[in-house]
Amino acid sequence: MLGLIKKDLFMAKSNFKTLAIIFVVFTFTAINGNENFVFIPAFMSVMIMMSTFSYDEYNKTDAFISTLPNGKKNAIKSKYAATLFITLISVLLTFIICVVVGYAKNSLNMEYIIATTLGCCVGVILLQSIIYPFIFKYGIEKSRIGIFVGIFAITGIAAFLAKSGYTITIPQNILTLLNNYWMIMIPLITIIILFLSYKISEHLYCKKEF
Repeated sequence: MLGLIKKDLFMAKSNFKTLAIIFVVFTFTAINGNENFVFIPAFMSVMIMMSTFSYDEYNKTDAFISTLPNGKKNAIKSKYAATLFITLISVLLTFIICVVVGYAKNSLNMEYIIATTLGCCVGVILLQSIIYPFIFKYGIEKSRIGIFVGIFAITGIAAFLAKSGYTITIPQNILTLLNNYWMIMIPLITIIILFLSYKISEHLYCKKEF
C-alpha cells in the first residue's frame, strides 16, 4: 500500500509548483484587502487529487492494481491516505496565509484563524468524501460532469428557496449543543462521514471489473 501512496503523491507532485504560486499570489491578494482568497489553496487540494484519478484512468492503472493481492482495497486505502496528506498540507498553507495576513494588517486573531483553518479542513474533507464514491463508481470523466451538474442543481435550488422566502428552523437545543461543543462535534461528524465515504468507495470499487 505504501507504494500506491507514493504513486499518488508522485503524480500530485507535478501540481505542487502551481499550488506554491497560488499560495504566494493569494497571500498578497488577501493582504491587499480580499481575505476571502485565503480559502483557495485549501480547495486546490481537491483539484490536485482529482488529477491523480485522471492519470490512473489514462494509464490503465486500475487494471494492474486489481491483479495485486488485496490490490483494490489497498488502492482505496492509499487514495484516501494520500488525500488526507495533501489536505493537511493545503490546510497548513491556509493557516500560514491567515497568520501572515493577520501580522501584515496588525489584526492577528488566533481564534478566527483556528476557526478558519478548521472550516477549510472540514469543507475540503466533506467535498472529497462526497466526490470519491462517484469517481470510484463511474470514473473521473463521468463524475466531473455529474459533479458540475450537481453543483448547479444545488445552487439553483438554494437560490429558488432563498427567493421564495423558505427558511429552515433548527431547534434551539441543537443550536445550543452545536454552539457549546462545535470544536468536538464538527471534527467527529467529519470523521464519520469520511469513514462512510471510504467504506462506500471500497464496496463500489471492489465490485468493478477491469
